[in-house]
Amino acid sequence: MMSIKDKLMADMKEAMKAGQKERLTVIRSLRAAIRQVEIDGKKELDDEAVIGVLSKELKMRKDSLEEFSKGQRTDLVEKTQAEIEVITSYMPEQMSKEQITALVKAAVEKVGATSPKDMGKVMKEIMPQTRGRADGKLVNDIVREILK
Repeated sequence: MMSIKDKLMADMKEAMKAGQKERLTVIRSLRAAIRQVEIDGKKELDDEAVIGVLSKELKMRKDSLEEFSKGQRTDLVEKTQAEIEVITSYMPEQMSKEQITALVKAAVEKVGATSPKDMGKVMKEIMPQTRGRADGKLVNDIVREILK
């Protein structure tokens, strides 16, 4: 199976040939972000680590999207939404709220959490299982809901 980095490289070449400037820009920025993490960590990233980098890039774009919407910058909203779509295509399938809730309940049981004070323990247990496959804020909200 092709690694995410290989897929990014292949898609970058394809976007160049097809003259898809916006897509090409996003893919290049993703590759640069991955490369920077590899240089900083002095190691090659596997797919799981690459998904971590992509998740961070996706979150930055979603945060920007919110700000652009507030500022009524429709030009930037459209551009950012297009970038989000490109990044999302490289992410694993997102988990449903039901799947996350089931994982959270299992984690609560496993760590013996009983109150909102135990939220840190539960989040520590669950985040590796949901990384890249669920929005951290959604996971946080579900944990909060179950622990109250």
